[in-house]
Amino acid sequence: MARTDDFAARRKELAGLSDEQLKERFWQLAREVAEPLLELAKTHTSPSIERSVLLRMGFSSLESQAIAAKCLEHGLLGKGAGHVVWRISRLKGIPLREAGLGLAGDKYWDEAKAWFAGRQRE
Repeated sequence: MARTDDFAARRKELAGLSDEQLKERFWQLAREVAEPLLELAKTHTSPSIERSVLLRMGFSSLESQAIAAKCLEHGLLGKGAGHVVWRISRLKGIPLREAGLGLAGDKYWDEAKAWFAGRQRE
């Protein structure tokens, strides 16, 4: 049975490469595929993604939902909910958990918005 695809033609350009050259070619192509995904991830997020980050930071599902919802409500979801929690923790000198629970309870939003607004001008 004859192949009807172009495998033989495509194989010619790879036939003369060493194992090391094939490995480098593989990683070059992998980077080309992954780069657009990485760029997209830098500029796009969702409440679901941010809740997942907060869960990994140790917040419960209900706490994560509340923090992510407040970030969305205050226009800071794009900054990353975990980043907002971390930033408030550093600004206030309090533990991450306390910062997150405070944000969920409607505290610290003026400070968070002011800090992120100031960062946009730099």
